[in-house]
Amino acid sequence: MSKTKESVKHRAAVLPPMDLKNSLDDCMEAMDLFLNNRFSESLEKLQPRAKDSMYHSLIYATILEMQAMMTFEHDDIVAAGETMKTAQEICQRYRKKLTVVDSITNIVTKAGESFTEDEIHAEVCYAECLLQRAALTFLQDENMVNFIKGGIKVRNSYMIYKDLNNFMQSSLFNKGQNDAHLEGGISLGIGAFNLTLSLFPARILKLLEFAGFSGDKEYGLSQLHEGATSHNLRSILCTMLLLCYYTFLNFILGTGGDEDLAGAELLLDPYLRQYPKGAIFLFFAGRIAEIKGNLNEAIRRFEEGCAAQQAWKQFHHMCYWELMWCNTYKRMWKLAYFYADLLSKENRWSKAMYVYMKAAYLSMLPLNEARPFGEDEVELFRSVSTFKQKIAGKSPPTEKFAIRKARRYKADNPVRLPVPALEMMYMWNGFSVIAKQKDLTDGMMETLKEAENGLQNLPAYDSAADDKCLIFLLKGVCYKHLGRREEAEQCFLYIHENEKKIKYDHYLIPNALLELSLLYESKGRREEAIKTLRRAKKQL
Repeated sequence: MSKTKESVKHRAAVLPPMDLKNSLDDCMEAMDLFLNNRFSESLEKLQPRAKDSMYHSLIYATILEMQAMMTFEHDDIVAAGETMKTAQEICQRYRKKLTVVDSITNIVTKAGESFTEDEIHAEVCYAECLLQRAALTFLQDENMVNFIKGGIKVRNSYMIYKDLNNFMQSSLFNKGQNDAHLEGGISLGIGAFNLTLSLFPARILKLLEFAGFSGDKEYGLSQLHEGATSHNLRSILCTMLLLCYYTFLNFILGTGGDEDLAGAELLLDPYLRQYPKGAIFLFFAGRIAEIKGNLNEAIRRFEEGCAAQQAWKQFHHMCYWELMWCNTYKRMWKLAYFYADLLSKENRWSKAMYVYMKAAYLSMLPLNEARPFGEDEVELFRSVSTFKQKIAGKSPPTEKFAIRKARRYKADNPVRLPVPALEMMYMWNGFSVIAKQKDLTDGMMETLKEAENGLQNLPAYDSAADDKCLIFLLKGVCYKHLGRREEAEQCFLYIHENEKKIKYDHYLIPNALLELSLLYESKGRREEAIKTLRRAKKQL
């Protein structure tokens, strides 16, 4: 056993008991170390009490789970799951003993002041453990039995949060000195559940509401904002959830606006001032700059994030992904390839996607130009399907899309995909980034016209209509962002008029109709926009 492990074990054996307030203060100090990139020191501070303190065990397990989700290594996920299970067992020791039919609210109603402060905190910690264990279950297991077990954990967690929220708003609740941390935990749980469930399709949400869940987006956001803006142990988790929502989900779904980015900046600025070298905050600063179209600023922030720490390479991978896209927007295909190559070698999240993007960037280069490392895009495309994986029992949609597109290269003499990097960029809503800079949009239009001219020189082949319609879709998007709306409309109508010729890329039809609908809306042609949107929905 190493000296470090021996000293930790010795300290754990002689440490005196710690009351709830001091335990929370100690965990806040550990989180401060974590946010300063001192990850090992943070874990070393938590570990000695992780077998007897509910908060130390929860935060210790949470950090390990974050690491496991970023590495995506099986052993890390299993180890994080076991640590979170231990944390749940420790929280169980502090919980009030309830019968099967009892809930927090009806116990209090029957017994008055039935809960001690420790017991109430144990409830919220227990609910958090359940939720995080469920996340690991969905991430790791593909069989239906474990998937159902994960679902049960989610429901039990939700019901505890719901009961706690009702209890704290009742006259039966007596305030304690550590309530800010308790309220932060409930805000995190209630906010995360409501926001996440609100993203489900309406028909699924109705079933979930029938089962007792709630999916109110505005309420969820308000709860997370409450948790993020007060001084408590979970404020950083609430902040990170909000930043992920504003800078990723809203962006990819195309539902965000300038006010969301302004809100993200307000949340991030205090942390950037307090932790100017914090890898997490440099990453989100880069992400905001990227969405605003400030690509040089974004690249600088991502590179600073990589240089700020070397202990957790997983943070580098998040930056590599964004640097790949930033260079895509700038049409710097070799640099984009470089980051895709790093990801394919170092990260396990979606190797199929990384290899596909490597091949896509190489295929954007002139045929007579030397390929980095002597790689061949045809062979890379052919290998994409061998990296297929499943998350929560299903293949990620973008991975499935990449595998399907790469099938073309299984032929002996395949016809090259015309603009695979730009097509995937469209899938990730990347054209909304270049829309912020006219020169970037002009550059993409130049690339698309070159590809269109290249198609005209090819002999007839079975996916010719698909390729031409793809180029028209992307040209239409560029025209729209350049303010040339009539030309954009003609591009989208071309796809609609030629939809019967499309053999494989049927997704182009509803997407073209969606773009056309949005264009009509921007021109004040609301009735046409609604009709076109309905046609798009029928094509899905």
